[in-house]
Amino acid sequence: MYLRKVDGPRSVRLPDGSVMTRADLPPANTGRWVASRKAAVVRAVSFGLISRDHALATYSLSEEEFSEWETAVDKHGEAALCTTALQRYRQP
Repeated sequence: MYLRKVDGPRSVRLPDGSVMTRADLPPANTGRWVASRKAAVVRAVSFGLISRDHALATYSLSEEEFSEWETAVDKHGEAALCTTALQRYRQP
């Protein structure tokens, strides 16, 4: 079995005890961003699996868009990443 050399860890342990690996991340060519995929990328950056710069480059995200995802998760949890929930969590 051949393991590709990568920068950073191959897996991280999350606070709930589960393990997140690079295989848990969405594909680089993701076009449809559902809440679970957004949450996976935010979790990976938060716990040091990938760097913020790597996430932005790999997924072609803007700094502003990713910051909004992080803010939504920090303030309201992963449920705030659902498109249908935007109205509920939007600042007045």
